[in-house]
Amino acid sequence: MNEALFFTHCAIVLLFTLGALRLGKEALLAWTCIQALLANLFVLKQMDLFTLTVTCSDVYAVGGILGLNLLQEYFGVESSKKAARSCFYFMIFFALVSKVHLLYAPSSFDTTHSSYDTILTAAPRILIASLSSFFLVQQVDIRLFSWIRGRFPGLELAYRNAMSLFVTQLLDTILFSFLGLYGLVENILHIIVVSFLVKVAVILSSVPLMTLAKKFIRKTEGLPI
Repeated sequence: MNEALFFTHCAIVLLFTLGALRLGKEALLAWTCIQALLANLFVLKQMDLFTLTVTCSDVYAVGGILGLNLLQEYFGVESSKKAARSCFYFMIFFALVSKVHLLYAPSSFDTTHSSYDTILTAAPRILIASLSSFFLVQQVDIRLFSWIRGRFPGLELAYRNAMSLFVTQLLDTILFSFLGLYGLVENILHIIVVSFLVKVAVILSSVPLMTLAKKFIRKTEGLPI
């Protein structure tokens, strides 16, 4: 069932990303930050997908970059940069409060502390790795997407977005896997290869969805779609 759930998961994230676009710039900015936080919170869970072991957060990583690209496409490069700075800020906040949360002594009636401890103990390392790779990847994406838009002005947004995502997600996968997951997962090479292939599947599935969605999203102020 993991494979069926995976494609359903992709569709949910992509459709909600487009829904955030319809709501406007502020909603899309907030959505992009949420994707970054979810990617880091859910990354420790591993699953079997197409007989190989992968993490469960790759869809959110692609969703976050897609949000940045949509912000740049419809609201300008400064909006995309603001979103990247906001994600960076909130990820630092999450890392700090995760540590504070674990420092509280649980009561004798508490049954959840051990679960939080399992999930959040690795969070500082993961957040540091994610902050490092995130900052670099977002800067690359902002500049690369801008270059692609200038170089291929007649190309559909869905294809320009896919071109940018292929490059940035390969870079993100390699950096984050070594910085954040080395020693925590069974096979780091499997994680890198399969995580990137998973992201490729998400990116390819986004192309027809974005193309179709343009026909159904109403024209709103600032959105020429």
